[in-house]
Amino acid sequence: MPVGTLGTVKAVNQDDLLQKIKAQIILGNTYHLYLRPGNKIMQEAGGLHKFIGWNHPILTDSGGYQIFSLTDIRKLSEKGAEFQSHLDGSKHLFTPENVVDTQRILGSDIMMILDECPPWPAEYDYVKKSMDLTYRWAKRGREQFLETEPIYGHKQFQFGIVQGGTFKDLRKESTEQMISLDFEGLAIGGLSVGEPTDTMYKITDHNTDYLPHDKPRYLMGVGTPGNLLQCVALGIDMFDCVMPTRNARNGMLFTKDGTINLKNAKWKHHHKPFDSDFPSEACQRYNMSYLHHLFRASELLGLELASKHNLTFYLWLMERIREHIEADTYQDWYPGMMERVERRI
Repeated sequence: MPVGTLGTVKAVNQDDLLQKIKAQIILGNTYHLYLRPGNKIMQEAGGLHKFIGWNHPILTDSGGYQIFSLTDIRKLSEKGAEFQSHLDGSKHLFTPENVVDTQRILGSDIMMILDECPPWPAEYDYVKKSMDLTYRWAKRGREQFLETEPIYGHKQFQFGIVQGGTFKDLRKESTEQMISLDFEGLAIGGLSVGEPTDTMYKITDHNTDYLPHDKPRYLMGVGTPGNLLQCVALGIDMFDCVMPTRNARNGMLFTKDGTINLKNAKWKHHHKPFDSDFPSEACQRYNMSYLHHLFRASELLGLELASKHNLTFYLWLMERIREHIEADTYQDWYPGMMERVERRI
C-alpha cells in the first residue's frame, strides 16, 4: 500500500498512481491530517477521498506510531495519549474514542485503533504493561466504532493491532485479546522499529500461528522487497512502507535484479535504460545517464521518475506473488526471487 501520509504519495499524482502504478489502495495518517489541514476542513471537503481526488480505498493509521516517535513531548495515560504538535507545540489529546471520530471524518475505508507502540529494546514488564493498555484502548475504540455510523455513506472497517514486542508469550496473549474484539482485520504492530531483521521474521512467524485464517493480516511498516517475499511466506497479506518513495527521493531504484544507486558515478556513461522491458518510465523511456544527471543536478523530475518506478516495482512484485500463490508455486519461487532483489547492482 503506497503511503500518502499527508494526503499525497510524495512526488506522484493520483492519475499516475491509478493508471501507471495501478495502486488499489493508499494510506493516510490520522495524526498528520488531524493537525493539518484539520477535522473542520476535512469535513467541509466531504472527507479525505474528495479532498485529495482519490475515489478508491484508503487506510488511515491511528497516529499511535507517530505519537510513539514523540517521546519527549507526549504523555500516556489510561485516558489516552497527550502530545505536543510537532508543527507549533500546541497540546492535543488522542483517546481511543476521538481517534475513531476523526477517522469517521476522514472517511477512510479501513481505520486503525489507537495503540501504544513500545520501543525496541524494552523490558518485559514495560511491554506487558503497554500491551494491556493497548487492549483496554482497543475495547473502547471498538465500542466507539460500533456505536457510531459512517458520515459519507460508504462502509468503514476497523482493524485491531497486535503488540507484545519481541516476547512470544505476549504476542500470543495480545493476539487473543484482539481476536476477542472481532475486528474486521488484524495488524501486527511494534515490529520494524529497530530490531534485527531475523528477529522481525521470527516474531512474525510466531504471531501468524495465532491469527485467524479468514481475516486480513497486515504487517505495519514493512519493508524491503525481500521483507515482503519472506513475510508473505510467513502468512502476511498486507504491507505498507515509506521505503519505495523515501529511498527513491535519495536516488535508489528497486528492481527485480537488485537495488541501484542512481548517484553512483558508474551510471554517468550508461546511455541506455536499465531494463527496457519493465513497465515504468524510468526504465522504458530514459537512459540511466539521464537519471544519474537528474539526481546529481537535484532536478525534481528525478524524484518523480524514481518514485513512480519504485512503486510500480513494488506492486509488480505483489502481483507476481499473488500469481505464484494461486499457482501453488510460491514456496519454490520466492527464495530465488529474494536473492535477486537483495543484490546491489
